[in-house]
Amino acid sequence: MPKDRFPRGITTCAFLLSLAGGAVPARSEAAAADTFASVMATAMARMDRDMMVRPSGDPDRDFATMMIPHHQGAVEMAEAELRFGHDPILRRLAQGIIVEQRQEIAVMRQAIAALPPAPTAAPDMTTMPMHMQKEH
Repeated sequence: MPKDRFPRGITTCAFLLSLAGGAVPARSEAAAADTFASVMATAMARMDRDMMVRPSGDPDRDFATMMIPHHQGAVEMAEAELRFGHDPILRRLAQGIIVEQRQEIAVMRQAIAALPPAPTAAPDMTTMPMHMQKEH
């Protein structure tokens, strides 16, 4: 991310604070981290960050390596629904998401372990779309 840009969540929070006149209720950090919105934002940020892997040159390995954090993000969001949600249909759906996504994560990890070693030279990063490039 360019150094002159704020993450999307910070920009959104700043905008919302400006609408509220900058008033923020006094809360402890623990309480602030204990809301549906904060749990979801944390899950999304972790998922987005962890999906940004340097391509190995092996489409199978790269697919699974990027999909594992995507599925883990779904698990964390479903856990937030179970923690904060009330609708029985959505809670049941969230339970199913947790079970299915964890099973798929296990399959992908086993598939990665069974793959031959990744090529030693990763593809030329200049040909990768910007969202796939990761600064090192």
